[in-house]
Amino acid sequence: MNYTPRYSQPFTLEQARLLDVPIIVEEIYRLQNSLKLLGATQQELKEAIAESPDPEFSQALEENDQTIGSQQERVSMLKMVLTEKGIPTGPLNFDPEPSSNQSHVNDQSIPRETDDGGIDL
Repeated sequence: MNYTPRYSQPFTLEQARLLDVPIIVEEIYRLQNSLKLLGATQQELKEAIAESPDPEFSQALEENDQTIGSQQERVSMLKMVLTEKGIPTGPLNFDPEPSSNQSHVNDQSIPRETDDGGIDL
């Protein structure tokens, strides 16, 4: 599958395919946490700009929009790789738990590597 990202990314889809599942899952969680924090920051910036327009706040808002787009695209790329590897990526498997600041994957959805290098489903 060819994929051309809209934003500059630190890795290609082909490189992501070489990553182990636990690494991919952790990166998705890290990015989702970052997106959550950026979303809150964006709301605060919008409120501050509405009260008192500030060019620096406006610039930060625009830069964050680019970062959010890039990170959302990266999450999509990583989920594509997981899907190719047969790992379910539905929202129930990756959404953060409401009572926690950190996300947790449904452990049953991640295949485990065995001592012989295979994957235990």
